[in-house]
Amino acid sequence: MSATDPTDPLPPGVETVLLPRTHDLGGFEVGRVLPAKERQLVGPFIFFDQMGPGEFLAGKGVDVRPHPHIGLSTVTYLFEGEILHRDSLGTEQPIAPGDVNWMTAGRGIVHSERTAAERRAVPHRLFGIQSWVALPKAEEERAPDFAHHPAATLPVIEDRGLRLRLIAGRGWGQRAPVGVASDLFYADASLAPGTALPLPDHEERAAYVLEGEVAVEGVTFTAGRMLVVRAGAAPSLRAGPLGARLLLLGGAAMD
Repeated sequence: MSATDPTDPLPPGVETVLLPRTHDLGGFEVGRVLPAKERQLVGPFIFFDQMGPGEFLAGKGVDVRPHPHIGLSTVTYLFEGEILHRDSLGTEQPIAPGDVNWMTAGRGIVHSERTAAERRAVPHRLFGIQSWVALPKAEEERAPDFAHHPAATLPVIEDRGLRLRLIAGRGWGQRAPVGVASDLFYADASLAPGTALPLPDHEERAAYVLEGEVAVEGVTFTAGRMLVVRAGAAPSLRAGPLGARLLLLGGAAMD
């Protein structure tokens, strides 16, 4: 059975299914999954945006001008392309696919995100996820900080049709080096056809189907859907005949 719409019957282990709300940014699409009216947060994850995939013409690119943040962290993770981050701490850091840029705003920071001049000189692609992670109340006024973690520094699990990179937090017996303010997990998993993946033991959990499809308790979910797992359930995600790529996220409920 396939669940193609959030109103379709769901398996017992899935609480709800969220779909992106798409916005066009000058020919480049961004799909916002969180927050949604059905669910504001999953663990500390309060915003979850899919950027692309899309292609910029020569001379074009990302131009998010300097703007402030307070009381949260922003997390950038790319599959294709590159973005140049600058902030009021003096940071200037490009991010490549598989890397993690983790900016903690705390009591306040200003940053910009742009396509570097040499990259925008030719046509180029961009595809990635930007998420915002809420800080616990006790950490909202902490000093701002920025950390860059190259892909090679992140734990990778490879086992029988599974390749999983732990972006941040703890799960599947691993812990990422990215500093976090609350108990969470965030992972990028590629599954060969028929491969099953259990979710880690966290209070709140979700899986976003980026590519392909997965089955949960006999119900199939296609790309562009975030499956929010019911509290206490232990479902396994099984890749469809073409395999699947998933973003897995969650953690302790926020205060």
